[in-house]
Amino acid sequence: MPQKGDVTRRDAVKMAGAAAVAAAAAKRAKAAPGIQTVKAANNVVNYAVIGTGGRGRYHLEHFNGVDGGKCLAVCDVEQTALDAALKATKDKPQAYKDYREVLARKDIDAVVIATPLYMHFPVTRDALVAGKHVLCEKSLVFTAEEVHALRKLAHERPKQVLQVGLQRRYSRFYQTARQMIEKGMLGKVTHVYAQWHRASLGRTWVPPSWRAFRKFSGGLTAELASHQIDVADWMIGSHPEFVTGVGSIDVYKDGRDVFDNIQLIFKYPGGEKLMYSSISTNKHLALFGSTRTEFGEMIMGTEGTIHITVGTDNEPATALWFYEPSPKKAEASKGKEKAAVATPTLLGTGKGGKGLPVLFESEMVKESDSFFQKELKYAKLWLYKKGVIVPEEEKNPVDVQLESFLECIRTGKRPLADLEVGLADSANVILANLAMDDGRRYYMNEIDKMGGGPQTGKKG
Repeated sequence: MPQKGDVTRRDAVKMAGAAAVAAAAAKRAKAAPGIQTVKAANNVVNYAVIGTGGRGRYHLEHFNGVDGGKCLAVCDVEQTALDAALKATKDKPQAYKDYREVLARKDIDAVVIATPLYMHFPVTRDALVAGKHVLCEKSLVFTAEEVHALRKLAHERPKQVLQVGLQRRYSRFYQTARQMIEKGMLGKVTHVYAQWHRASLGRTWVPPSWRAFRKFSGGLTAELASHQIDVADWMIGSHPEFVTGVGSIDVYKDGRDVFDNIQLIFKYPGGEKLMYSSISTNKHLALFGSTRTEFGEMIMGTEGTIHITVGTDNEPATALWFYEPSPKKAEASKGKEKAAVATPTLLGTGKGGKGLPVLFESEMVKESDSFFQKELKYAKLWLYKKGVIVPEEEKNPVDVQLESFLECIRTGKRPLADLEVGLADSANVILANLAMDDGRRYYMNEIDKMGGGPQTGKKG
């Protein structure tokens, strides 16, 4: 059975029909509406959620705890998804099955788009043309043509907020990890390992779910890997040079045509690499002493390693830092030992060190702290090192992401996960899927030669 609230292939076709009509209407329009400005009392942002399957309802539930926004409309082609959305929100929105009716409302400032992937661009395009601010789930777009088209459209509307649903960008743990890298605490980052192993996919991503078909879905690469490919770009500090990989349908031969397992390698200009794995037969995670499952990342540098995961609502985000002794210190330590026999040993292949909690700036002891503040922090650090307690973020990164979206609309601030972050991530996904299909390396600059990109027609 499809995932509860999931859009079936038949529903997806109906949605595509609406998109075609909307595209034609947009093309006929002589002038675009003005940018939607916040009109509600107390600077409240009126928003709508388009696509109220599992992810859309998740956003609605989290919006319930966020100040500064009010849901005026929900939209989905499936009635059960609409009914569930109306129950999920604390507001009393109007329900629609045609997203064009939502975009026509002048009292709606912004839209959250959580439709199937192949509809991200059509709805985002029409929302921007209608003057709305947009928060679109990842992957931002589905095809190379859409990468170039959305960049052009968004650049023509610089005052409209366009944010992408990459919530790790809004996690204090991930932000702190990036700060540690910038301070040189990991040395040079050379490798990132990331995985999302979800054994439940055999029960949820099955026909007629749209996620099971390439016509509508980017498979594991788009639905799962996109989050973690973005993390690697962020932590390494650049975009990949090329990607290669393998994928296949080995277990679930149920009519799906998206792979049920993938393994990817992204190579970066400085020699750094992202090694990625997503399988649907096991959920084991070797990070954090195997106390977590499914997904996480390992950021490896010449002087240290970070294990990190954004977690879930029930298992919050966390991170551990493992110190990597420098060769000079390691050799000095070795020289102090009296060897029993005069034979060479393999330094560093024995017992590993215990991971230390990644600490936020606010938890570090400072000279300006009072005696009492210092004592409290030292006591907390001692409890962290003993594993009695672990640092926790004050807010779920999803909540921070939604709060940031509303703030950007009110202030004009640039989102942390903005247009270019989203398009780079989408390009990585598109080329990774092509690399697996064609069995060759795909260089990232090839996206410019696809689908009407800026380099189309030019000699390589």
